[in-house]
Amino acid sequence: MDTAARTRRIRTTAIAAVLAMLVGCSYTTPELRAEIPANSEASVIVASNGSELTTLHAGENRTEISLADIPQHVQDAVVASEDRRFWSHIGIDLRGIVRAFRRNVDHGEILEGGSTITQQFVKNAIIGSDRTLDRKIEEASLAIQVERQYTKEEILEFYLNTIYFGAGAYGIEAAAQVYFAIPASELDVAQGAMLAGLVKAPSDYDPFINADGALERRASVLKAMADEGYIGEAEAAELSLTDIVLAPPAPDSSYPGAYFVEEVKRFILEHPAFGRSYEERLHLLFTGGLTIETTLDLRLQALAESAVQRTLSDPFDDPNAALVSMDPANGHVYAMVGGRDFFDGGPQSKFNLATQGQRPSGSSFKPLVLAAALEEGIELSSRYQAPASLNIDVTGGVWEVENYGGTEGGVVNLVDATVRSYNTAYAQLIMDVGPSDAVKVAADLGVESPLLAVPSAVLGSNDVSPLDMASAYSSFANRGVHNDPVFVTKVTGPDGDVIYQHDPSPVRVLDRDTADEITQVLQQVISRGTGVGARLGRPAAGKTGTGQNWADAWFVGYTPELVTSVWVGFAEGQIPMVPPTTRIRVTGGTWPAEIWQMFMSAALVEKPTSDFATAGGTDEGEDSDPPDQPDPAGDTAANGDAETPNFEEVVAPGELVSDVVGMRNELAADILTRAGFVVLTESVPDDQYPPGVVASMEPSGEAIIPAGSEIVLNVANGQRVKRVPDVLGEGTEAATAIVLGAGYEVEIIDEAEADPEAAEIRAGQIWKVDPGTRSPLEPGETVTIWANPL
Repeated sequence: MDTAARTRRIRTTAIAAVLAMLVGCSYTTPELRAEIPANSEASVIVASNGSELTTLHAGENRTEISLADIPQHVQDAVVASEDRRFWSHIGIDLRGIVRAFRRNVDHGEILEGGSTITQQFVKNAIIGSDRTLDRKIEEASLAIQVERQYTKEEILEFYLNTIYFGAGAYGIEAAAQVYFAIPASELDVAQGAMLAGLVKAPSDYDPFINADGALERRASVLKAMADEGYIGEAEAAELSLTDIVLAPPAPDSSYPGAYFVEEVKRFILEHPAFGRSYEERLHLLFTGGLTIETTLDLRLQALAESAVQRTLSDPFDDPNAALVSMDPANGHVYAMVGGRDFFDGGPQSKFNLATQGQRPSGSSFKPLVLAAALEEGIELSSRYQAPASLNIDVTGGVWEVENYGGTEGGVVNLVDATVRSYNTAYAQLIMDVGPSDAVKVAADLGVESPLLAVPSAVLGSNDVSPLDMASAYSSFANRGVHNDPVFVTKVTGPDGDVIYQHDPSPVRVLDRDTADEITQVLQQVISRGTGVGARLGRPAAGKTGTGQNWADAWFVGYTPELVTSVWVGFAEGQIPMVPPTTRIRVTGGTWPAEIWQMFMSAALVEKPTSDFATAGGTDEGEDSDPPDQPDPAGDTAANGDAETPNFEEVVAPGELVSDVVGMRNELAADILTRAGFVVLTESVPDDQYPPGVVASMEPSGEAIIPAGSEIVLNVANGQRVKRVPDVLGEGTEAATAIVLGAGYEVEIIDEAEADPEAAEIRAGQIWKVDPGTRSPLEPGETVTIWANPL
């Protein structure tokens, strides 16, 4: 027998032995009893209108669909390219095994498995992809048993939902979305053929990076479809000549409301409805195919981000901002800004300033203490001294309190103490209320951050988050009824079963009259107090807050429909927001109020104006329209209702001047004119502010002056401040030319400087300039220079 014949006989014997072993294994291996493992399926988070925010998957982007949703020509393309005898074999293809075995024997290793669709499914979903002979035998045996337990249609559906198509897409639905941005049900023949061609080697035929290879592979699949009679040869040839039109790959993985989405994830990972342990909840979130319905309003989210970006327009030098906006009637959080850019790649960019960022609240905490006072029977008409400074004996020493800017307030009631934010009056109030009672009411209102029961709590010494403050003020807006913030309304599994449904649980935390009185007071903060920069032209209430050394600034306010909290500060620490660090001295009435006003105006533009007297939440057992409540929109001073203080009793030394430095001239003038002042403007050069912005004012902001007084606004005109040039060390002729060139007259004095040695060394040079170099000076004025004699 020659060598070739002997080799053929050995091969035939080996093939027969392997086939016998495979067949034997299919009967001797224990029967497959387990269900086909559930696929890892991406969870989707949707906005309040049902549109997708993002998908969550643990390394696999997968969405399962039924075989009925996959076009027949797509099924045919996969069968033709991967397993032509799929509809007739028993789970293994003997002819394919013989072909693969011959190739493997020739190379001495496992290079080709002759795998059917059923075997590929077993490998991907059940036993893994090790290339060993034992594993291939186990794969073939299990494939036969899978064919006994499931129909061909079920196996093909399993396969099409698990196979990898490249670009992170597992399953035909994910692949259709990634490559063509359409559902699998809309794939045409050419698109289906391209996707079927990817299964063999997704990275080799990736159309995003190897268009020619993808075209060749698609042509091969189309020919196979024609060979099997699924399409005609002419159609295959025609389709092979067409271009592959792909959906553009996503430039990045960003999505709207990223900080909001992080809160949604946190909710799922902490709620027991989604598993007994953190690991179970994590697995369900990223592989459970959940549909998570949220409260995020995409329009309001975009408006919130825009308001922050337009106000804090310099990403390098401006501070950060956080914003939370929610519906007081049900707690639904509609918008959240937690930082400048969640996706900028920096390690701190993922830190959510709206929920994780806790900073001193400043005077925005005062209404919470006022609520405690009213609940204890202290009336708004109660009068307090409001001196510029005050020392109060407390446990452990003396508490030194000062009003902002050293303002002397005189004797005021609690309305004016709030409107003008007198620290010294409120310091006395918290001593009357008791710090423990005050922080307890604040917690009841919705502040979840831990609060120390200390007197300075009234001035905002405790660290709170913007979400805390929005939640607390929502209790005022909802007339004393609190709803916890809501991010998720409903969660369903891949089969549509409801796993979680939000169950509203409103709680009365304040007497309704108390909440209404606070709203009346906070309306005046906006109409005539420190919050005039937040005016909306519709009923609104709110409070400013400025932290110590201007390191934090707040504005928290609401209408009957919407409550919004804004914080401004540097994320990296409590850095004073004063020039030159910032363009303006930042208080709660500047950038935070501007952001709040810009956002709320746009958010409510399509909402009809409603008054606090007829709006608000519905209490259990009460009508939604409370009877006979005083009109908070009217001038309280003219309201003779016995429950409301008579503001004519207030001893007011004058009117508070709002700090409008850094505002546009038109807005600043409108604010001051509405407050009863006469506004004059001067056009001035300025190195700090852009044209049309108030660079300084006389008198300064936060001063108290009589109504009708004149206020001069110095408005930047776009020209730089003229300054005396630096000519020290120059020769007389050069210095003279420089000064004249700058637009000044020049006077030269030949006089030696006091140090004879220095005068000799700098002979002929300028050693003194008056006014000093870089001093502001109007053109045409005289600059005097002193020169050492030669």
